Amino acid sequence: MNAGEIAKCMDDFGTDIYRFCLKLCLDKADAEDLYQQTFLKALETDLTLDWQKNPKALFFSLAHNLWKSDRRKQVRRNEIAPCSNLDEESEAAIHSEESVEDNYLQKELVTAVRRIIQTLPEKLQVPLILFYLSDCPIEQIAAIIKKPPGTVKSRLFRGRALIKKRLEDAGYEKLSF
Repeated sequence: MNAGEIAKCMDDFGTDIYRFCLKLCLDKADAEDLYQQTFLKALETDLTLDWQKNPKALFFSLAHNLWKSDRRKQVRRNEIAPCSNLDEESEAAIHSEESVEDNYLQKELVTAVRRIIQTLPEKLQVPLILFYLSDCPIEQIAAIIKKPPGTVKSRLFRGRALIKKRLEDAGYEKLSF
């Protein structure tokens, strides 16, 4: 890919890629690094973009693969010295200005859901993040994770069911999704 194509891609859907990176990493600095690595990796490859197909999916795939690789590296490093990456600032940006109690309860629910999503297997975690947090259609998610759309739908269903069950086990009232 040449620099002109990369620049056009960054203009067209760079925001979506950055948002996806932010949701995967849960840390602004790590997300920015992943975002830059994604476009750098695209620049280094000798692929040609087919604008008739979905070039956005290529960048989601690159970001996802780089994130998986980094995550494996972190697991090896965490065996030696554990650490965490939660960003309170991004959590506060999600909430609206309702009453203090509602805001607090909503913040607690979001925190609980995030913790649950982070404990889910990667095969359930990535489709949930792409579908709900990055607003990707099922067909695009299927292209990103290289699985059929039916598999994506079943993983979304199982992920939602696990989140709901774990929230109810944690004492939240009956939830309807």
